[in-house]
Amino acid sequence: MTNDALWYKDAIIYELPVKSFCDGNADGIGDFKGLHEKLDYLQALGVNCLWLLPFFPSPLKDDGYDIAAYTSVHPAYGTLDDFKAFLDAAHARGMRVVIELVLNHTSDQHPWFQRARSAPPGSPERDYYVWSDTDRRFEGVRIIFVDAERSNWTWDPVAQAYYWHRFFHHQPDLNYDNPAVVREMLAVLDFWLDMGVDGLRLDAVPYLVEREHTSCENLPETHALIKAIRRHVDAATPGRMLLAEANQLPADVRAYFGDGDECHMAYHFPVMPRIFMGLHAEDRQPIVDAMEQTPPIPENCQWALFLRNHDELTLEMVTDDERDYMYLAYSLDPQARLNLGIRRRLAPLVGNNRRRIELLNALLFSFPGTPIVYYGDEIGMGDNLYLGDRNGVRTPMQWTGDRNAGFSRADAARLYSPLITDPVYGYPAVNVEAEESDTASLLHWMRNMIRLRRQFKVFGRGTIEFLSPANRKVLAYVRRYRDDIILCVANLSRTVQPAELDLGAFDGMVPVEMLGYTEFPAIGSLPYFLTLGPYGFYWFELQRPGR
Repeated sequence: MTNDALWYKDAIIYELPVKSFCDGNADGIGDFKGLHEKLDYLQALGVNCLWLLPFFPSPLKDDGYDIAAYTSVHPAYGTLDDFKAFLDAAHARGMRVVIELVLNHTSDQHPWFQRARSAPPGSPERDYYVWSDTDRRFEGVRIIFVDAERSNWTWDPVAQAYYWHRFFHHQPDLNYDNPAVVREMLAVLDFWLDMGVDGLRLDAVPYLVEREHTSCENLPETHALIKAIRRHVDAATPGRMLLAEANQLPADVRAYFGDGDECHMAYHFPVMPRIFMGLHAEDRQPIVDAMEQTPPIPENCQWALFLRNHDELTLEMVTDDERDYMYLAYSLDPQARLNLGIRRRLAPLVGNNRRRIELLNALLFSFPGTPIVYYGDEIGMGDNLYLGDRNGVRTPMQWTGDRNAGFSRADAARLYSPLITDPVYGYPAVNVEAEESDTASLLHWMRNMIRLRRQFKVFGRGTIEFLSPANRKVLAYVRRYRDDIILCVANLSRTVQPAELDLGAFDGMVPVEMLGYTEFPAIGSLPYFLTLGPYGFYWFELQRPGR
């Protein structure tokens, strides 16, 4: 690994739940020993940063985001020693590791909450959380999990008071107006950074502080807190990265970069649904609009991009009409809908169409920002809509067509989740072993694309300029960084499309197609003509003659 402080700009992040990846002790649950065993696979895939979903002690009512202890490992996943062995092995292979820091709330089983509910009102212990004698405080604040919760307040019979929670009622929000809470969380942060983790994903950061007569989101006090966390990290362990999870409009998310003194990275939530909208409508405009409305960010900051992840495909940050369109296009089965989103993996979302999957990944890897690949999407895994909540996209990784998909040696009844077994996406049809032996597989294609993307810093660090061909089914843009110029052209349509591109600014340069390193005719003063197959795309390196 390099000592570049901006390493996250050139990263390819692979997101995985430890429980879902590989079971190393045959108890039916993935663990750090199993993950350690699979690091060679991840290295061969080409990813250079791993994002681990919560692995801390927890009642697991919200898949580990309900944390009951911040500085330990859930016994099902192993021990701190197992984690450290995995971390060292990942670093030895040139892979960094990002873990979760769930700042906003804890489990109601956390010792802090159990102590707080039994402590008298006004005591330091009680003030670790947000309490009220009435459920009318902060009226008008939106409820996030509209399918599960009717209020942001829940009555606690032990405390004889209401406690505040922006998520599930078993996840009480911490009180960051209490300096003791800030000190506790900085100590948690130090614990993991001192162990050697390379970054922390700050979960649900817009909701950290509450104030009357506000939305209780994106408040100045919240930004002041994040700035304090950033100062602490930079002083204690420079070179580590903070990633903000803020499902907000781009202008609101922009604030979480500050002046380069808050989070290093933040997710670009709004662009993701509009990529799918553009694909279904066969029209580049939703994508171009989302990208052009993205505000500039500080030089030391970066957007995190993804197609799918462990949650539903969120539609909170789109208009009502756009949401209706997405539901109609991608979730005709009502089972697929959850909260304000669609709980599906990438392959089922696009009808298991290989060309569409490749096109979407080509956009992901060539847009400004750092791409995130969700585990299993590199082989085209499916989902199970009949599992509750978002568990349908968190099923065991499919390694082989053999027993339990090669995920575990345990009895199938002991697995933490049923395997995918349907004829199209089931593990006998979709698995790593089969795709490794087939050079035309999606897995091999993904490996090639990841390696190609890593060769060019322009993708992670360069500017973007959209072209405007008359054919709106064609999306074309130029990426620039120092002396590198990359032209990307994509066909959003299911049919062959022509494109005439105004490339006059590059007169005399030679487009070299990057997948096959094939020279195309030199650019002249006339519009440059291309034909693209269904869902086809090109990446061209524009080279000067004689280079």
